[in-house]
Amino acid sequence: MQLSARHQEYWRKNLQITALLLGIWFFVTFILVFFAREMTFIFFGWPFSFWVAAQGALVVYCLIIWYYAHYMNKLDNEYGVAEGEA
Repeated sequence: MQLSARHQEYWRKNLQITALLLGIWFFVTFILVFFAREMTFIFFGWPFSFWVAAQGALVVYCLIIWYYAHYMNKLDNEYGVAEGEA
């Protein structure tokens, strides 16, 4: 089955946003947490490294999920593939 140019564009945009958000996830999960130990300042009453590991990463993960859902709903509507459409 050959995909139309419109479907290919939809999937290209889908893969681009997925790659971008996975890049942000990787940065927060591995890079930022690894170097947080060296950032020895107090942030909201706790050492920054503790805050990043215990709270900051979870906030970023929730924002990533929210943004992906919001972006994909908008993209689905733009390309006419939203749920409930024929």
